[in-house]
Amino acid sequence: MRAVVCTRLGDASKPFGSPDAPLALVDDQPRQQLPSKGVRIRVSAGALNFADALMVKGTYQEKPPLPFIPGSECSGTVIEVGSGVRSVAVGDKVCALTPSQALCEEAVADEASVVRLDPSTSEARLEEAAGLPVTYGTAYLALVDRARLAPGQTLLVLGAGGGVGLAAVQLGRALGARVVAVARGPEKGVVLRAAGADAVIDSAAAGKLRDAIKAAAPRGVDVVLDPVGGDHFFEAFKCVAWGAHMLVIGFAGGVPKIPANIALVKNTTIHGIYWGSYQRKQPAVFRRSLDECAALFSQGKVSVHASHRFPLEQAPEAFAVLMNRGVIGKLLVLPRKQARI
Repeated sequence: MRAVVCTRLGDASKPFGSPDAPLALVDDQPRQQLPSKGVRIRVSAGALNFADALMVKGTYQEKPPLPFIPGSECSGTVIEVGSGVRSVAVGDKVCALTPSQALCEEAVADEASVVRLDPSTSEARLEEAAGLPVTYGTAYLALVDRARLAPGQTLLVLGAGGGVGLAAVQLGRALGARVVAVARGPEKGVVLRAAGADAVIDSAAAGKLRDAIKAAAPRGVDVVLDPVGGDHFFEAFKCVAWGAHMLVIGFAGGVPKIPANIALVKNTTIHGIYWGSYQRKQPAVFRRSLDECAALFSQGKVSVHASHRFPLEQAPEAFAVLMNRGVIGKLLVLPRKQARI
């Protein structure tokens, strides 16, 4: 099968064939052997996350052995199941977590990480579903299981133009919260308003972010979802209501110093959210986040916005866009010849 393979660690945006390129496009990659609980998927699309670029570089906390196929989530159609598989069958449309195996024509996933979609799902929607597991699963677990977001509360989403941020905006809206979204640039603002944000703050034009947040949420915010960190974390912390929840998702803007005095005075709870660890520590909670997001997707209550689509042949270009923060929502890689951007 055709696949993008990481043969050495390095910059994933380096073109195929260049002397220091870590990625290679392989036409005859052997099919992975199917374990008893394995599900083989004909891939419609693989979705890239920033963690995938870090994995290729060798700086992510999880380090798969070389060589490996990048990409941790995909969507497609089941073409084979192991002898012990009971929850899905050949012909089912699915999305799945596929550790180190999404940028290829066929991926193998463990049954526990495969989620069945509505049989009527169109091909376009099936492609989009590749971006569902990681970002929507993360946002759902953070908002529902950790922060207990309730109808009528105010949710502040930092980095709202990214995958987890845009997922949180949609899920917050579906949960009945008032959503304030922070993102950089007017183009992201258009997408966020369409996704249901009640107020959008352009961080590039807002001046002091703290003042803009307080103007949008004068009574304070009840829940902050933060994949950015850095100064944004501190500015948002200044705007929380009593008893608020801070959800720490990532540090795209740097690791912040936590103002413990504010946490004390406002009885704020700070949650670290590493969704992937739930698969090992609390698998039932992990699985529920996948199933609930898939149900919301099938019902049309959330949709994956993919600003870029690339074929396998342009995987380095896809990584370049991802690493330069050019993605709004998700970026998809398709095992076919034509890119759609």
